[in-house]
Amino acid sequence: MHKEQVKPCSTEEKLIWFGLTLTYPLFSIGALYVMGSVVGWIIFSIVLLRWYVLGKDQNAVIPMIVWIWVVGCIFMLIALIIAHANWDLGLGKTIKSSIGWAKGWALMPLFLFIGAFVEIKPSLIIRAICIVGFHSLIFAIISLMFYATGANGDLFISPLKAIGGPGESFFTVSFYGLNPETGAGRWRFFTPWAPAAGFMACIFLIFACQEKDKFWRNAGVLGSFVMCLLSQSRAGWVIYIALTPFCFLNKYFKNPMWLIVIGVIIPTVALLGEPIFTWLSNSYEDIKAARPGSTRVRNTLEVLALQRWEAEAPIWGHGIVERGPKIVESMPIGSHHTWYGLLFVKGIVGLLSLAIPLVITCLYLMLNSLKSPICYTAALMAIVFICYSFFENLEILSFLYWPALLWIGIALNPLKSGEKHV
Repeated sequence: MHKEQVKPCSTEEKLIWFGLTLTYPLFSIGALYVMGSVVGWIIFSIVLLRWYVLGKDQNAVIPMIVWIWVVGCIFMLIALIIAHANWDLGLGKTIKSSIGWAKGWALMPLFLFIGAFVEIKPSLIIRAICIVGFHSLIFAIISLMFYATGANGDLFISPLKAIGGPGESFFTVSFYGLNPETGAGRWRFFTPWAPAAGFMACIFLIFACQEKDKFWRNAGVLGSFVMCLLSQSRAGWVIYIALTPFCFLNKYFKNPMWLIVIGVIIPTVALLGEPIFTWLSNSYEDIKAARPGSTRVRNTLEVLALQRWEAEAPIWGHGIVERGPKIVESMPIGSHHTWYGLLFVKGIVGLLSLAIPLVITCLYLMLNSLKSPICYTAALMAIVFICYSFFENLEILSFLYWPALLWIGIALNPLKSGEKHV
């Protein structure tokens, strides 16, 4: 069997290829958030135009699970509009939040649709991710040298900030940040904050392990490891370690029960392993990067979000995040946790709008993991999503992990997820 050539052919593949391989150049000018938020809509527009002009490809189907994601996303928008009306937030904030929805939650079904509907070579996505991993190695070496000089890690804030976004950190170009409790360097790479780099490292590991070319596979895996290590993310370390054997030893998991075991073990390890890891780390004077203060702030934010959701807006939520009190260092209530954030902002309607599609997707991928390697790796990615939903807000990082959504979309289309496509 001849070796598949990794080269973008269609306009959609070129947008995906350059959107990924230009990650660091885009980050260097503070344009990564803008690109990640609009590239999906550009591809979607091209797909609709091509469909109208040329007709539908024989492998281009929209799986029922993708439609479930679409319905869930629409309910999130409905919850947003009703909550804004209930709390008299005004037309301006409603429009702004709706645009935020289009750049956040809406990207999930959008990229799932693109992955399922558009003919995309899986090897193209894998190679592009490995290239970004290789760039992460180069970035780590340069930034470590910069850190050794004692210079300020933040370089500048991109003028693109004027476009608007979730916060200043999304447009800040920097080599590294500082741990507020220890003063030591902490790397975020191309992400808005360090824990998000740990999240992306786990996704990159799953992709890189599938690369057929030895050089790019090693570069991708090593890049993901360095990203996870330097991010100093406790959740990232735990999930990465738990994930590794399932990435490298997948050929030994022939029993479908293994995927069910994986689906239980990794989230459990992530949830229970982090506090255990923190406790062990705090036993040593020389390991203070675990940031117990961060754990306190997160826990308090969760309690505040849950209490105010239950007492004030159980069905539709508050519509927007709110600035927290001094006890949580003014962090927004509804941030740092997907599920508490959904309850606070969009109520029980918003939570179910994500939980139902996510659970159905995980079950489908696990049940089909033995039939297709793509379904197996997509199941691992879905499990990583579940794990990180307890530590990050998935909505706000969708502009980064969209390659994983593409991959899951491919896996959801039974006509495209066969082994011949890998």
